[in-house]
Amino acid sequence: MGSDKQPSVLVVDDEPSLVRVVEGYLTTDGFTVRTASDGETALALARESEPDVVVLDLGLPGMDGVEVCRQLRTFSSCYVLMLTARADEVDMLIGLAVGADDYVTKPFSARALVARVRTLLRRPRTPAGATAQEAPEARVFGDLTVDVPAREVRVAGSLVALTRTEYDLLEALSGSPRIVFTRQQLLDRVWKDTTGSAASDEHLVDIHVGHLRRKLGDDPRDARYVLTVRGVGYRMGPG
Repeated sequence: MGSDKQPSVLVVDDEPSLVRVVEGYLTTDGFTVRTASDGETALALARESEPDVVVLDLGLPGMDGVEVCRQLRTFSSCYVLMLTARADEVDMLIGLAVGADDYVTKPFSARALVARVRTLLRRPRTPAGATAQEAPEARVFGDLTVDVPAREVRVAGSLVALTRTEYDLLEALSGSPRIVFTRQQLLDRVWKDTTGSAASDEHLVDIHVGHLRRKLGDDPRDARYVLTVRGVGYRMGPG
């Protein structure tokens, strides 16, 4: 029954004209859409409706998008797509550091935004066609355990709270621990949508690797879990 449920999106922005356009495109594309123009309302709606994706403007009045995202992450694991009118890297880094999964800079095409939402929702979770019995067992790298069927990550027995994007990145690396992945290959694996297109900003990978290492307690200067292969990309370490 759950598979018949329309995916839901909460759009949070204080520009009514933009919200109307985005809401129209998302609704036409089959999404259930709710909207909010401020952070407090957005958090209340997120608790009530449990959206699959939150499209969140960084520059909200009062409580800004960074604080909304930080509070949202205390009770929800939904995807967060951050919107910003300021394209400088600082805003992007701040937004992703509190748990955003992707970002879009204004102005943007509403059709492109819908495609980015679809990209977030359609990331592969388990190998195609795998049954529960065929699902891979837990992967162990020293003190790090990646329990794929449960989508849980533990370090020295303690549960580590990862965002969906951070988990998907770790799942990709740990699934082929002897493979060195380029940044573009990780973009293709983690950020790819069903049309075959992927995000093009390789810096996204570096940002999320940094967050992942911090949460795993992995020192990039002496990494145990996520190793940097200079001039190439990343691979799993032995732990």
